[in-house]
Amino acid sequence: MKILLTTLNAKYIHSNLALKYLYTSVIENKETISIREFTINNSDDYIFTELCREEYEVVCFSCYIWNTQRILYLAENLKKAKPEVKILFGGPEVSFDSVNIMTENKFVDFIISGEGELAFKQFLNNYFSDEPNYENINGLTYRLGDEICISSPPKLLEFDKVPFPYEYLEPESDKVVYYESTRGCPYRCSYCLSSIDKTVRALPVDRVYRELKFFIDRNVKQVKFIDRTFNWNKERCLEILRFLIVNDNKITNFHFELCGDLIDEKLIELLKSARDGLFQFEIGVQSTNNKTLEACNRKCNFTKLKNNIEQILNMGNIHLHLDLIAGLPYEDYNSFKESFNSVYALSAPQIQLGFLKLLKGAAIRGQTDLYKYEYRRKEPYEIISNQFLSALEVTHLKMIENVLDLYYNRGGFEFSIKFAMKILNENPFDFYERFSNYYYKMGFQHKSHKKEDLYRIFLQYIRWRENLHELFSSKMQEILKEDMRRTLNEDAIKKFERKGWDIL
Repeated sequence: MKILLTTLNAKYIHSNLALKYLYTSVIENKETISIREFTINNSDDYIFTELCREEYEVVCFSCYIWNTQRILYLAENLKKAKPEVKILFGGPEVSFDSVNIMTENKFVDFIISGEGELAFKQFLNNYFSDEPNYENINGLTYRLGDEICISSPPKLLEFDKVPFPYEYLEPESDKVVYYESTRGCPYRCSYCLSSIDKTVRALPVDRVYRELKFFIDRNVKQVKFIDRTFNWNKERCLEILRFLIVNDNKITNFHFELCGDLIDEKLIELLKSARDGLFQFEIGVQSTNNKTLEACNRKCNFTKLKNNIEQILNMGNIHLHLDLIAGLPYEDYNSFKESFNSVYALSAPQIQLGFLKLLKGAAIRGQTDLYKYEYRRKEPYEIISNQFLSALEVTHLKMIENVLDLYYNRGGFEFSIKFAMKILNENPFDFYERFSNYYYKMGFQHKSHKKEDLYRIFLQYIRWRENLHELFSSKMQEILKEDMRRTLNEDAIKKFERKGWDIL
């Protein structure tokens, strides 16, 4: 018997921690179980061939918003090719709608909802038995003849009893290593699935030390904590970060998601001793509109958050990502503009402008009528409009997001953007809004551009703006050249100079 654990990751450098947990939970059956991770960039034909050419008896798919439609298509074709193969789904995208998914997709035999380690172990024990009985398996939806049955509800596991998956599966050297030291979240943000788990289950700190030392000793490039709010317990956060500073191998980078206004002076003082590049923090601001945050069950003291972020950025050794979400309740276009400008003023290395996704299981999905949400009915369930933002306004924000990523998040235009906003006398949002309107008006969105062409487009935009003195255009060109020298290699600059400033 051969059993496959598989998924489609969003990028090659990503890896799937859930599959590793499942494998480890049934390690006694390791001779019959294998893991194979594909990406959404692999062709359907390639993946289908790989699934078909092996004699798998059960194929288990890990399902998320970025891969479920592809997985449904592949699983259906696999079932046609090999009717005897059993198909099992798991993951957040199928956990809250298992009966409908199995009703609409006859080729799906089983779905595990919620945390899967115990359920998967119980499933295999029954599947291998002479008389399988799935009735008491927590979180399993299964077929019994023509009937779809749901066993006992999923339950939260004792997280400290879940084995460390990398003890049996070596971290891939060319991929991000995902790790969690807690499950659950103390907050109840209505747009987040983590709010469903109303308890925080933390691994003992001594165990976390041992497991992090495992990564450090192997010179893993990046370890990304998937803990929803790493600093929910300030002392625990300090202890773990202090351990990483003391045991720094000068190679490994650690990524955390922090609550910005929980950062205190003790943490800031500790971070001063961290190596440049040791830590990367992602802080979800989401909005600066208090009414919006209240409607989402989220609390945030932006004044405190702002002060904390400024102190961390001034130290210069921590890489920060700040997140905004467009489409939250009571956040209209002007309100989002204020949120954007407030976050942009902090000058973090990256600003992620995201769009609300009305995820299955999230509380906000049950408020669609309340706030008149229209959203994509298929993954990723992203907002189209609500009573505060029209579809056209959401489209404009999408355009701004694209230009922001190209010119701010990719870097290389720091001084050019500052100078442009100064001579145009525009706040950040207005600058990106008008620049994005021009970018799309000229059709630049229709293809990808090399970095050097982005400099040409920027200068062309400045020259296009009405009532600009020629002196400003010349000065802009000089500053773009300076930014270019800080960003591009010498050969690329020479090639640029031979071609000139015209964009073809």
